[in-house]
Amino acid sequence: MAPVLIIGAGGHALVVIEALRACGRPIAGLLDDAPGRESGAAPLLGCAILGATALLPRLRAEGVAEAVIAIGDNATRETLGARCEAAGFSLPPLVHPTALVSPSASLGAGSQVMARALLGPLARLGRLVLVNTGAIVEHECRLDDAAHLGPGAVLCGGVTLGRRALVAAGAVVRPAVLIGADALVAPGAAVAGPVPDGACLGGVPARPIARAATAQGAPSGARAARAD
Repeated sequence: MAPVLIIGAGGHALVVIEALRACGRPIAGLLDDAPGRESGAAPLLGCAILGATALLPRLRAEGVAEAVIAIGDNATRETLGARCEAAGFSLPPLVHPTALVSPSASLGAGSQVMARALLGPLARLGRLVLVNTGAIVEHECRLDDAAHLGPGAVLCGGVTLGRRALVAAGAVVRPAVLIGADALVAPGAAVAGPVPDGACLGGVPARPIARAATAQGAPSGARAARAD
């Protein structure tokens, strides 16, 4: 199989590297714009860090055709996905072999379903959606572009997760709830009703809280291509 390029060399890249290897995909290397991750930096799990994202056009011209965005921050992942596509890369979905994916589920370009995650019947993932380790997306859920479901989080049947929204680790959303774009549900929260665009909720039952109070609320040091 042709090698795939990884964008980002932080924490999420570790998970992406191992998922690609589990799928039998060779890795061309990693790009990252963060200081200290330039060409010549120490390899990540044996994968070379080739330099910054300015190398995208050159690598595409050299024949690398596919890229995976290893960025946890939703807005940054969305932006870099668009940059890769503009440079001529395709963004294949990444599904860990231990994930359980219904044959009636659908995955958009660049979406990722990590180890032991589950996608139920008629679940729909948009572009660049991240379903993290052990998360559950039940039947008929819809996750819009660049949404993110944290490790062990659960969306019960018929939930809609808006664009760039984050339901953090261990949170649970009851059936048929709409979570708006750019909303944040804090780790361990239990959501029983609709969440407006841009809102931040936490607790059991979930209620509005300050975004700074959440463990996963801030972008994870994201620069142009950082993936901590």
